[in-house]
Amino acid sequence: MAQRPWLSAMALLGWFALAVQVYLVLLARWQEQASLIGGLVNVFGYFTVLTNTLVATVLSYAAFGRESGARRFFLSPSVSSAVAASIVLVALAYSVLLRHLWQPQGWQWLADELLHDVMPALFVLYWWFEVPKGSLRMWHLVLWALYPLVYFAYALWRGNEIGLYAYPFIDVARLGYGQVMLNALGVLAGFWGIGLVLLGLDRWRGRWRLG
Repeated sequence: MAQRPWLSAMALLGWFALAVQVYLVLLARWQEQASLIGGLVNVFGYFTVLTNTLVATVLSYAAFGRESGARRFFLSPSVSSAVAASIVLVALAYSVLLRHLWQPQGWQWLADELLHDVMPALFVLYWWFEVPKGSLRMWHLVLWALYPLVYFAYALWRGNEIGLYAYPFIDVARLGYGQVMLNALGVLAGFWGIGLVLLGLDRWRGRWRLG
């Protein structure tokens, strides 16, 4: 049974956004008579989709999950905060680097807005009001960075294998490895900047509650 209606609504909205995006990709693959399995691999090859999946998972455990090791893991302050930093990175990187590159319409516009704007904002609210504060430390930033770093390595490997990169700023074929590495360092610096803000807010809110 759901614990709080607003958490339930957020979790369901997150899964709805992902379902719409996956449906649109699979529909396009069907119309092109291309592999549907390949379509799934493609859609989950995007950092946005993977991170929104983590967001929906955390929210689902918060709203519906029974006590378990998995629930304790995803709802722990360090993991929930890592997901928060990652989804904020999704929102900022999309707005700064990608939004101007296309103009989605219809259902694709809806999925785009939900995944890049609505869910990041909702998850930040969840993090602020629901995640216990005061336990984060600087070394958490190193652990959090493993997720985008592993994704970056996978995206480069997959792009090299199929000749198609998930994002234009990591397109080695067009930009070369030097520029791609600089772009990646810039994104990583942005991620750590977001993480530092979360750490600062965590410490401030932790002291405020103790006071």
